[in-house]
Amino acid sequence: MSQKVTPYKDSQLSKKEQVTKMFDNISEDYDSLNRVISFGIDVKWRKRLVNLLKKEQPNTILDIATGTGDLAIALLKTGAHKIIGLDISPGMLSVGKTKIKQNNLQNTIDMMVGDSENLPFDDSSFDAITVAFGVRNFESLEIGLSEIYRVLNPGGTLAILETSVPTKTPFKQGYHLYTKHILPVIGKIFSKDNSAYGYLSDSAAVFPHGENFNNILRKIGFIDVTNKPQTLGVASIYLAKKK
Repeated sequence: MSQKVTPYKDSQLSKKEQVTKMFDNISEDYDSLNRVISFGIDVKWRKRLVNLLKKEQPNTILDIATGTGDLAIALLKTGAHKIIGLDISPGMLSVGKTKIKQNNLQNTIDMMVGDSENLPFDDSSFDAITVAFGVRNFESLEIGLSEIYRVLNPGGTLAILETSVPTKTPFKQGYHLYTKHILPVIGKIFSKDNSAYGYLSDSAAVFPHGENFNNILRKIGFIDVTNKPQTLGVASIYLAKKK
C-alpha cells in the first residue's frame, strides 16, 4: 500500500489491534449495514468468486478474514469437505458461529480466531484459500500474502475479492463522492463506531488494486495471476496459483 491507513488516527495501538477493535465494535451491525452500503451487490460478487473456485474442485479451503462467515458458508457450493474460517475479530466470529450453528454446518465449517500474518497451519495445508474484503486490512500486505503462499498446496488456488477504484469517467467521480462523503455518513448514523466506515473507505482508496496488486502477488511467487473487475470496477476478483 502506498500509505498506511488505520481506523483510529490518534490511537497508539498497532493497525492490527485497531482493526480487531473496530470489527469487534461493528460486528452486530456489519451484515445488515454491508447490504445497505453495497446495495446488496457484494452477495453477487461472492457468488462469482465461489463459481470460479468451484471449477478447481478444492477439498480443503481456508477463508481468511472470514468475518461473519458469509463467504465460508457460500463456499460449501464448491463441494469442499472441510472449510476453516479464520478471523482476528472474536466479535465477528461470534456472529459467524451463530450462523454456522443455526444451519447445522459444524461438521464442515470451523471458525477460529487467528492472525493472517502468522497462520497456525503447516506448510501446504489447503487446496484453496480465499479472502473477501480483508487483504487491505493486513498490517503487512506482503507478510500476509507470503503466509497464504506458505500454507497453500502446490497447484492450489488463491481467490481474493477486494474493493477497487473505477478509472473511467464518470464512474470514478461517482465512486469518490459516494465512498468519501456518503458512506461514512451512513456508517456514523447506523454504526456504533463512528470511525469504522471512514476507515473502510480510506483503506479502499489507497489499496494497490488491479495490475499493481497482480504484481505484488507475482513478487510473492504466485503464478497465473489474473484479476476480474466487478460492477464498473468498484471491486475485483483476483485469482492466482501456487507453483
